[in-house]
Amino acid sequence: MGPTDGDLVQKATAGDLSAFEALVERYYADCLRFAVHSLGDRADAEEVVQDTFVRAYRALERYEDRQRFKAWLFSILANRCRSSGARAQRRRRLLQGYRLEPADAATGPVADPDRGETLRRIHSALGELPAQQREAFLLHHVAGAGYEEMSDITGAGVSALKMRVKRAREQLAELLRDLDE
Repeated sequence: MGPTDGDLVQKATAGDLSAFEALVERYYADCLRFAVHSLGDRADAEEVVQDTFVRAYRALERYEDRQRFKAWLFSILANRCRSSGARAQRRRRLLQGYRLEPADAATGPVADPDRGETLRRIHSALGELPAQQREAFLLHHVAGAGYEEMSDITGAGVSALKMRVKRAREQLAELLRDLDE
């Protein structure tokens, strides 16, 4: 078993850049997956994830709870997604006024057109969820966070998060029910 997050944070705080690189390698894919689902655009997601790691690195000396690095990192990421998502939504509204649509980079080139359409429908359905439900659903099902960890990330109570995930599932099932047919 490799070093714990706490060990890597301690080394990174002491100036060991390779320790922080190990943390980036450990969490990059999960962060990117969360951001792509949250924002619906891969390019925006990559930018947000990069910014998240830069912010985390700069704040590392102020970080104190060394064993809960993932929750701390995802709280930065969730905040960045929220602010970036609001900017992207304003940009889309402006572009739609001119009958322009930003490129959908969330799914990228897809060999199977049915799969591409399914992914677009899922992203669209996720976009219809209220922000708190979408965030809770993505943290739980995409980032793999447990409810206690989600509580650390969002500041919401465990029971509220369970309800948000449940309602998100119900709404997604309703929005996507014709996919099963």
